[in-house]
Amino acid sequence: MEATRVISTTTMKAPSHNNNTKTTHKIHLNPWDLNFLTLETIQKGLLFHNPHNIEEQQDISIQIQHLKNTLSSTLSFFPLLSGRLDIILNEHEDNKNATSYILCNNSGVLFVHAVAENTSVSDILPLLAVQVTELIDSIFIGCTLNHVVADGKSFWHFINSWAEISRGNHKISKLPSFQRFFFDTIDQPIRFTFTKHDESYSKNSSPLPERVFHFSKEEILKLKANEEANTDKISSLQALLSHVWKSVTRCKHVDP
Repeated sequence: MEATRVISTTTMKAPSHNNNTKTTHKIHLNPWDLNFLTLETIQKGLLFHNPHNIEEQQDISIQIQHLKNTLSSTLSFFPLLSGRLDIILNEHEDNKNATSYILCNNSGVLFVHAVAENTSVSDILPLLAVQVTELIDSIFIGCTLNHVVADGKSFWHFINSWAEISRGNHKISKLPSFQRFFFDTIDQPIRFTFTKHDESYSKNSSPLPERVFHFSKEEILKLKANEEANTDKISSLQALLSHVWKSVTRCKHVDP
């Protein structure tokens, strides 16, 4: 595979004159949003076959410019995506904490036009980045989205809205919601512990949020046999889920 050859990089912004939606200056992250800070960004791709094998640079340039124009128009409905993620460190004597929010300042979205068969985008600062890659007989549109901004369903909502604008619509069929749910207060910053990169890992640190368990075939059959004692038929999945559920419930009632 040859290396990616970047044709151009552009920062796309929403039209400043567009007033279809009210942009929120700051959107504070709620507890669920903060959980996604450590996760990788969403990376999806759209492959469009080109039956006419368009090779002329002028025709490709028209398509690329159309994607840029419609992306800009679509961003007017999604001010979060053209904003920036900000983390503020607060120091009060021995107490260190930080707050994080999305600043809807229309700083722009990274739009990369490249020619290659295989490529990857790394170290992306914007919350959303788009790359259009020319193949021999098609165009591949790749997107990467920070998970703290939206989940998979919201991601495809944005893609479908972009498609509506690309097809000539001036409005999208469904406006996004930017409301965040907080337990006690609304749109209040959440303070979380801030740790510098040079600080060593402490044994007293909180446990990892995820665990991976492996069950052998023999263990699954044993669980299944135990669960089938009072029933006619049960699947391996049902037996395993039942075991996990009973284990979790039992642990919740055990004092640390």
